[in-house]
Amino acid sequence: MDSNSTNMAPSNSSPPALWNKKLHIYLGLYLLVFLWLFAGSGLLLNHSGWRFAEFWDKRKQATTTRAFEPGGAADDLGRASHILQQLGITGEIEWTQTSPKKDRFEFRVTRPGQMIEVSADLAKKQATLRETRVNGWGIVRMLHTFSGVQGTAIRPERDWLLTKLWSLSMDAVAVGLVFLVLSSVVMTWQRREKRLGSALALILGVLVGGFFVFGLRWL
Repeated sequence: MDSNSTNMAPSNSSPPALWNKKLHIYLGLYLLVFLWLFAGSGLLLNHSGWRFAEFWDKRKQATTTRAFEPGGAADDLGRASHILQQLGITGEIEWTQTSPKKDRFEFRVTRPGQMIEVSADLAKKQATLRETRVNGWGIVRMLHTFSGVQGTAIRPERDWLLTKLWSLSMDAVAVGLVFLVLSSVVMTWQRREKRLGSALALILGVLVGGFFVFGLRWL
């Protein structure tokens, strides 16, 4: 009985195969919310006309004036960071601008769901804050593409801790997805009866993906 059971054991019961299967399952569970987030936000980006997903028309805007003390920072980024620290505002500094007379300093700070344009009067030591907030759908859409670094950014570095953590998480998600795909290929190869269907699915995916990556060049 024992010998028959041993002979009937699946070929993918070796330690490497078992570890591959366990890592595939646990990593998939860890990435579950991230995958749902990107899937949902991708649908919102692809179907911006869905009524339930409206966010920009429902934005909330407010303007306030607050006092601050100008700092002696050597560059615009340091000056903006000094003002933000006094105002208790966090986020990524997107751009800065100084007036020709150098009596007014303007910049914008961005975070998912919130944008604040700051116009600082250096002589009066007052800052006018124009804040725009969007709802949860807007936050989800922004998270899909938010990296903290844009083409208009004053430097290609992230200066907000949460942006650094988010960027690190996205790197982990990318690596995790690569592993999930490779582990799926390994598990499929170990199940001989599934190889034909899996090969057809893989070929179809390669053809469709390759068309958008390379084929559009020739159209």
